[in-house]
Amino acid sequence: MDITKILSVKHIKLNMTAKNKREVIEELTDLLVNDGSVSNKDEFIRDVWIREDQGSTGFENHIAIPHGKSASVNHTTLAIGRTQQEVPWESLDGSDIRCIILFAVRLEDQNTTHIRLLTQISSALADDEVIAKLLVEDDPENIIQLFNTQAEVNI
Repeated sequence: MDITKILSVKHIKLNMTAKNKREVIEELTDLLVNDGSVSNKDEFIRDVWIREDQGSTGFENHIAIPHGKSASVNHTTLAIGRTQQEVPWESLDGSDIRCIILFAVRLEDQNTTHIRLLTQISSALADDEVIAKLLVEDDPENIIQLFNTQAEVNI
């Protein structure tokens, strides 16, 4: 899957001010609301919290992948953010989080595009080099390319 169809530079914020999980989700959701990807901020955030209540989306190595499957999503997309300090988040390895990949999924895509996208992102995050670059890269274009390059390797 060509990640550029799902992720644009306007959905990447590498200097987030959020200090906790709630602020992270709100700050990333604002990116999606501002460009029309999400039509109702409160409804989308509610759906993200419903998913979080089912089990934490903290990955490992300071990465979290929260997601909301919601009627308020106009088109399935991602938002990526990196905080200036570690944020407490329940994760597989017990580490606090610095990089967050927020999935915004249309209900119609929850069993198709969402699964392919989640597989692609998870596969990329299995590579320690990708994670290391994700935690320090300052150019949003390079972050997008990082996921596209990884997808090409896995074909």
